[in-house]
Amino acid sequence: MKHYPKSGLVMFFATIFASAIPVIVPLYYKRFFDLLSQTGDRHLLLAALIGTLMMVALWELVGWVLWRFSMYFASYFQAKVLADLSATCFAYIHKHSFAFFNNSFVGSLVKKVNRFTRSFESISDRFVFNVLQLIVQVVLILVVVLNRNIYLGLGLLIWILIFLLFNWFFVKYKLPYDIKRSQADSRSGAILADTFTNQVNVKLFNGYGREVKYFFKATKELCDLRLLTWNFSNTFEAVQGFLTIILEIGLFYFALGFWQKGLFTVGDFVLIQSYVINLVLHIWDFGRVIQHVYEDLADAVEMTEILETEHQVKDVKNAKDLSVKKRTVDFVEVTFNYHETRQILSHFNLQVLGNEKVALVGPSGAGKSTIVRLLLRLYDVNKGKILIDGQDIAKVKLESLWANTSLVPQDPILFHRSLKENIRYGKPEATDEEVVKAAKLAHCHEFISGFSEGYDTFVGERGVKLSGGERQRVAIARAILRNAPILILDEATSSLDSESEQLIQDALNNLMKGKTVIVIAHRLSTIMKMDRIVVIDKGGIVEEGTHQELTKKKGGIYQKLWKIQAGGFIE
Repeated sequence: MKHYPKSGLVMFFATIFASAIPVIVPLYYKRFFDLLSQTGDRHLLLAALIGTLMMVALWELVGWVLWRFSMYFASYFQAKVLADLSATCFAYIHKHSFAFFNNSFVGSLVKKVNRFTRSFESISDRFVFNVLQLIVQVVLILVVVLNRNIYLGLGLLIWILIFLLFNWFFVKYKLPYDIKRSQADSRSGAILADTFTNQVNVKLFNGYGREVKYFFKATKELCDLRLLTWNFSNTFEAVQGFLTIILEIGLFYFALGFWQKGLFTVGDFVLIQSYVINLVLHIWDFGRVIQHVYEDLADAVEMTEILETEHQVKDVKNAKDLSVKKRTVDFVEVTFNYHETRQILSHFNLQVLGNEKVALVGPSGAGKSTIVRLLLRLYDVNKGKILIDGQDIAKVKLESLWANTSLVPQDPILFHRSLKENIRYGKPEATDEEVVKAAKLAHCHEFISGFSEGYDTFVGERGVKLSGGERQRVAIARAILRNAPILILDEATSSLDSESEQLIQDALNNLMKGKTVIVIAHRLSTIMKMDRIVVIDKGGIVEEGTHQELTKKKGGIYQKLWKIQAGGFIE
């Protein structure tokens, strides 16, 4: 309403006035049947009856126009808000940390966003076309009946209060089970998405039987919760039906007493019957509406929790843009752990000079990838600080940090978009000529030219239509086009055959010119020409120097690794 006041207010007031029509029209039908029961000049009565019908037609026409306004503006209002909500969810989720996505199923996140927007649409519909309509009609019906007979009016008021309170307490009791059902639904959806993503593993590791049992267990839990909530609803409707019988019979019983005393006419019975039918239809729906609203809230609660979860890694107040000129990188007394019991880095210090090419090597789990993630601020350090040209990266804008860095990961993941779009992702404003030039430098152009659609070829989800080496070349082309001053290569040639690696090594040499480069490598032959090689083990630096210096260091970790890769297996 705040963002779209015009459409929201028109929808709101059109619904209020349109909802009043079904309360006004029975008053004319009361008059109509009272006239029918009279004796006298039939010509005069006929004229009065036709006049009454004309008034009914007029009011019905007014209601029809008002509902058209309400429906049109409600459609506009909901369409705009749904788009805003989807965009809000998209923007907020993407601001969550690397750890958040590691701990969340992609399929589950997609489902939560979709449920959240659908919940708003459902709640909005129910409020406008059920709750608001019911409130208007209940209030006006009570006013009319109280004005006609205070005792009947009070009786009707008491019945309405009992009915609504029963609805309210029942739905509150049922809500926790609806939330559990929604969570079980999310779990089954997450399992579904996870097994689809890993369908090759399911086949090759004979996991079919295990996964079917696992999924069946999740769906059985969902089935049990659905059955429980549906049985609650069946019991609820049974009680509602009993209360409705009491209302209809009770009102007519007391109305007969007033008729016997000459206080009620035939038209009053028509009025009461119209109101009872109208009231029962809407108030019966109210019970279901309240249930559905709480079910919608239960569906929305998981996404709401994500929206209320503060971003772990974010810009500090008054953060400034990172200015990179010298291209120096300093790790100062950095301590970091993923979990309280597993420390990765402890008082870690490393200085990378401007335009220096530094390789990080060491056994798996030593902390090499963690160093890169901390530099890119995918995680925040527990203690210490990381400086780029003397600026603490925790105090600069994240977007400016990432704008000055390029990463070529070990397993590049591409968008299900064209090759041209994937390469251009590093520099959105790049021309087609620049894209092709970068592709040629990364030796992508050769295999791209072989596709019938060339650079417009779609690569499939996560780039599955390309081989690992082709994906890596596309990632290198993207980094070449981006041309950021700080370059990070995380096993950037690990998926390439020897011939492709030789081709791309030339491209990487060109790419590294004039940049500060940090390379993670297990294949030591790719880092022999680095300015400095830093050996990491157990979260700290144990050796550093050039390739020649480290291979001569007897008993050193690097010398041991080099011997294994250079021929140790043959021995």
